[in-house]
Amino acid sequence: MVEIGEKIDLTEEQRRQKARILSTPVLPIDPNSIRTASDLLHAYKNMSVQARNLGLCLEVYENMLQDERRPLIMLGLAGPLIAGGLRETIRSMIALGLVDVVVSTGAIMYQDIYQARGYKHYMGSPNADDALLRDLYIDRIYDTYVDEEKFIETDSWIGEIASKLEPRGYSSREFMSVLGQKLSDQNSIVRTAYEKGVPIFVPAINDSSIGIGLTSTYHWARQQGKPRMYIDSIRDNYELTQIVISYKHTAAIYVAGGVPKNFINDSVVMGYVFGVETGGHLYAFQLTTDAPQWGGLSGSTLEEATSWGKISKKATRATAYVDPMVSLPLIVTAVIQDGFWRDRKRLLMSWKGDVLQEIKREE
Repeated sequence: MVEIGEKIDLTEEQRRQKARILSTPVLPIDPNSIRTASDLLHAYKNMSVQARNLGLCLEVYENMLQDERRPLIMLGLAGPLIAGGLRETIRSMIALGLVDVVVSTGAIMYQDIYQARGYKHYMGSPNADDALLRDLYIDRIYDTYVDEEKFIETDSWIGEIASKLEPRGYSSREFMSVLGQKLSDQNSIVRTAYEKGVPIFVPAINDSSIGIGLTSTYHWARQQGKPRMYIDSIRDNYELTQIVISYKHTAAIYVAGGVPKNFINDSVVMGYVFGVETGGHLYAFQLTTDAPQWGGLSGSTLEEATSWGKISKKATRATAYVDPMVSLPLIVTAVIQDGFWRDRKRLLMSWKGDVLQEIKREE
């Protein structure tokens, strides 16, 4: 231990090393100079802790969008994002060509459909009388309420559409496209994805109210003794992997974790089924509140994914441990304001059944 007043004796090489390490000071944010979300996020890059990580996530995203190789960007969505108010944020990402493929939980897409049919999410309280809410058929998502009677109507609407389809296996991508075609709300994520040709995969579709609606189709078909449509979940694997192996350069955005995060990563690993080594995603960033030390997938680091070959060893990556309800709209707004996406050509995918015939850039 160095005593007060004692001279610290470092070699010249140690002095040079110390100077290199201490070469970049933290810059305090100047609130008077911030005018836009872009200003804020770029200022965050010179701060510390999760502010810096958010700024780095923006940098990774904008690098994805500006890369001349034009990476195919896959967006993984989990958590109460529609209930939390991110419907237009996610829809804008699809409408403006900021993402090329969506992999989502069923709940997120269902709640978009629920709103597309004219129903709403309502501000509530996490301290509500839940027994009273149960009596009134009001369902609570933390501090947000939904009308269970309208959920039941939406379940039935999905079931009715499914019951009229040709009785065969469908991927979730194909079924989400059918639902998008039936919706008229231009503010809908599912409708916008259908119009823009952006595939939506819902690999755990059973675990949602979409699955409940499909259960009604199953029950009706059983009662009538008729064949029915069904979701072929392994076809999802087959289709998404074709996208990954057909397009050399890929990138990933993970909003929270869960099945969508793992499904995006597994599509890289499954390349070996087709005899293809993809090399992993070139870019990746994640916004999550899950911690890595519990060993779960949702909190696992992008470095851990590198050990599986899911993320390239040379990938540009970043993680911000910030609630997506706060972080995602900030990043998307900054990206839109910076405008790097404007010249990015949309990808057009053509399918014949479960076979991806072509991915080409929009003229």
